[in-house]
Amino acid sequence: MTEPVRLAKQLATLVPCSRREAELYIAGGWVRVDGEVVEEPQFKLTTQRVELDPDAELAPARPATLVWHKPAGVDLGADGRACAPLITVATRAQDDYSGVRPLKRHFAHLSSAVALEADAGGMVVFTQDRGLARKFADDGDRFEHEYVVEIAGEPGGDVLTLIQRAHGIDKQAPTSIKASWQSEARLRIAIKSVLPGQIRLLCEAAGLRVTAIKRLRVGRISMAKLNPGEWRYLAAHERF
Repeated sequence: MTEPVRLAKQLATLVPCSRREAELYIAGGWVRVDGEVVEEPQFKLTTQRVELDPDAELAPARPATLVWHKPAGVDLGADGRACAPLITVATRAQDDYSGVRPLKRHFAHLSSAVALEADAGGMVVFTQDRGLARKFADDGDRFEHEYVVEIAGEPGGDVLTLIQRAHGIDKQAPTSIKASWQSEARLRIAIKSVLPGQIRLLCEAAGLRVTAIKRLRVGRISMAKLNPGEWRYLAAHERF
């Protein structure tokens, strides 16, 4: 081979298969060039060795959805894309059980599906799936969010009742609030239709001094054992 040849063309000749099938194999991360995975069909070859993974599947690569443990103090920005440099192969949880094979394409065009204020930590959902993003935009109010709130000092009065009645929020109050004590310094709140900043407002209006806020769950999906800064893929069987 003297003139550079596109990887898709060369693979189609080697397999053999159609050019479209070659592009699907390459985009799916099933093709190696000199031992390194290459995901770009237009990659130019000269004398490199091309291999197709024996387990290759001829199917379009699915859009990725990631569950991330946002550290407190990190600002997502308008759509979460400011956090993209923090989500890399190196920060993937070692015990990710999703079975999803990481591809370079999974880290492009990610946007945050659910807001979380900068001073709170915990679960954030990033997705490339337009259908899922639309679902959160149109029907997000029906998903329950679970938070743990750390407080300092002695609570006074009937704190749980005040929180569950959305005391202190006059407009766009959450539609459902369930609050309970996990310990003397830790409060659990399960809530729907919550806006950024409202968890703190609810607690402070009830006379509590908040020291930390963490979101543990959105809908049926839990952050589980992710450490701050770690992420995992949403598995194919998981539904919010």
